[in-house]
Amino acid sequence: MARFNSFLGPVTGPLRPFLGVIVLLAGCGAVQASENGARESLGVFESEAARFRIDVVARGLEIPSSMAFLPDGRALVTERRLRRISLIDLASGEITPLSGLPAGFGHNGGGTLDVILHPDYATNGWIYFAYSIGTEQRNTLAVDRAHLQGTKLVGRQRLFEAHPFAEGDNHPRTRLVIQDGYLFFAMGERYDLKEKAQELDNHLGKIIRIHDDGRVPEDNPFIGVEGALPEIWSYGHRNPQGLALHPKTGALWQHEHGPQGGDEINIIRPGLNYGWPVITFGEEYGGGPISDGITAKEGMEPPLYYYVPSIAPSGMEFYTGDAFPGWRENIFLGALAFRHLNRLVIEGEKIIREERLLEGRDWIVRMVEQGPGGMLYIGVDDGMILRLSPVD
Repeated sequence: MARFNSFLGPVTGPLRPFLGVIVLLAGCGAVQASENGARESLGVFESEAARFRIDVVARGLEIPSSMAFLPDGRALVTERRLRRISLIDLASGEITPLSGLPAGFGHNGGGTLDVILHPDYATNGWIYFAYSIGTEQRNTLAVDRAHLQGTKLVGRQRLFEAHPFAEGDNHPRTRLVIQDGYLFFAMGERYDLKEKAQELDNHLGKIIRIHDDGRVPEDNPFIGVEGALPEIWSYGHRNPQGLALHPKTGALWQHEHGPQGGDEINIIRPGLNYGWPVITFGEEYGGGPISDGITAKEGMEPPLYYYVPSIAPSGMEFYTGDAFPGWRENIFLGALAFRHLNRLVIEGEKIIREERLLEGRDWIVRMVEQGPGGMLYIGVDDGMILRLSPVD
C-alpha cells in the first residue's frame, strides 16, 4: 500500500467552490465554439515522460463530466449541472445538445454523470448513460441505454435504478464500464447514509455488476445471500468517481473520494468489503476520527494507494495509445481539490510513481479520456474540452 503526502497542506473542509466562467447554453440548437475554436493553443508543457501541446477543442460547456468518442469524428459529452448530453464536432468545436432525453433527466441529485459506448457499438449502436432521477427530497441513480438517430436519442431502455432514493445531492457519483457483456458501475453512499455502505440490502457505497441488457448475472457474489441485493459486486465504498479496466489484465480499478484525506485507489474483486466507513486514512471535515479512527481491520480490503491530503480525484483512464509511448499503461485522473492532472506509473499491482501535471493552470480537471490517435482529452469545470497532443 502506497501513501502520498502533499506539501500543499491539509484540506480543512469540503472542496473549494468551483471557479471559472460558466456559460449556460439554452435550447437544443447548435452552439458554435469560440472564435479560435479547436485551433486555439494554450502552449507546450513538460512531463517527466513526454512533451505535449494543449489545444482547445470546445468552449462554452458547463462542467463537462465524461466523453465518449463516436466513429464519425464527433464525441458525446455529459454536462453535469445542465443535465444534458451534447454532441461535439472534434474538428470545429461545434456543440449540439441531444434531444430525446427523459423528462426529469438529471434532476437534482448528481445531474448527468457518465456516458459510454458499448464495445460493439459499430454493430449494436448502444449508448449507455447514467444520471440522477427524482426530486430534491428523494432522488437516486439511474442507468439507461439508447440509440443515436441524428441528434436524438431513441429506443431508450431503463437498465437500473439504485435503491433507496435519498435526500440531497451528496455522493451520487458514478462511472460506467463494460467488459465481456457485463456492465459495471459505482454508486456513492450519499454521505449522510455512510453506514449503509456496510449493509447489503441497498446499493449505496457499492460497485454494481449487471448484464449489458440489465439482467442480473447468476454468478454475482451475493446471489442467494439472505437480505442482499443481487446486483452488488463489492461494497464498503464512499464516493467513487473513477472506474477503469487494466489494458492487459482486465482487472477493474477504481478510485473514490475520502473525506479529509484518504482518497483511495483500489482493485475491485467480487464480494470484497473495501471498508468505508469502518477503516479509512481520512478524518472528519474540521478534524476528528471517523468511526473508531482505524485504518485496517480483518475482512476489509486496504487501499492499493491513498492520498493524504485529498486531491479529490475524478475520472480515470489507462493510457494505451501510441502517441505518448512514455505514458503507456499509466493511469490518468483529474484532481478537483488541488487542480491538476494526476499521472500514476504502475508496476504490476503497485503504484510506484506519481506526477502532477498542469498544476499552474488552476484547472478543476473533472474528466480524462483517451481519444482518436492516442490523444488525451480532459474536461475542466470552467467549460473547456482540451486535447493533449505530443510534441517532438
